[in-house]
Amino acid sequence: MLKGKSAIVTGSTSGIGLGIAEAFAREGINLVINGSRNTPEAEEIRSRLASTYGVKVVFLPADMGKVAAVEEFVSKSVEAIGPIDILVNNAGMQHVCPIEDFPVEKWDQIIALNLSAAFHTTRLVIPGMKQKGWGRIVNVASAHALVASPFKSAYVSAKHGILGLTKTVALEVAEKGITCNAVCPGYVLTPLVEKQIPDTAKARGLTIEQVKRDVLLAAQPTKQFVTVEQVAGTTVFLCSDSAASITGTHIAIEGGWVAH
Repeated sequence: MLKGKSAIVTGSTSGIGLGIAEAFAREGINLVINGSRNTPEAEEIRSRLASTYGVKVVFLPADMGKVAAVEEFVSKSVEAIGPIDILVNNAGMQHVCPIEDFPVEKWDQIIALNLSAAFHTTRLVIPGMKQKGWGRIVNVASAHALVASPFKSAYVSAKHGILGLTKTVALEVAEKGITCNAVCPGYVLTPLVEKQIPDTAKARGLTIEQVKRDVLLAAQPTKQFVTVEQVAGTTVFLCSDSAASITGTHIAIEGGWVAH
């Protein structure tokens, strides 16, 4: 059912985004993958996915925090693989800091990349989806779209905003054959998470191992990191016919975190 569809996955050269891109390629979906800049590693990923799964894969670099760059990116994506059937908004960043010391430029950057970019990509692909009468939008949110943690004001605000955007878009396109949902992973041991561990340790006066066990996984009753494959599999499901009546909601993949 998904074979031959065209998808954009933002922030897809590592971590969750790469896992979703690989899962899509496995399903026979043609892809635009994305990162902030062109690197040999990005070309290696593009080439590997295309040759392994026999699909068209294009890498387009873009600063997704800038409106003009997002507009150019979506336009080039359509030129490369045709009208977009599936959009996964995954690009994001994190900064850990007490709010009174939180750099204003970091706040602006995180809101632009983690929230506003999803608004812009969504508004740009929906006309094509409406024309086709079919579309799937999946926003990669976070358990932090449902609960908060200290020292992450911008990230938590952006992810809560993503859920609001998800619900609004779903209602607007509900009769057009388009669904819009969010996945809310708990802690996945991705480069983004690994990068914030030293900052969290510094902010809380803890060791690296204490942060992993007593901070990151403290809220996850399973005491296990969520895997990239679990998030990717859920995303593929949300794009399938089986999920056609699931829209305007989220699926929490967080080891029971929000059950507290």
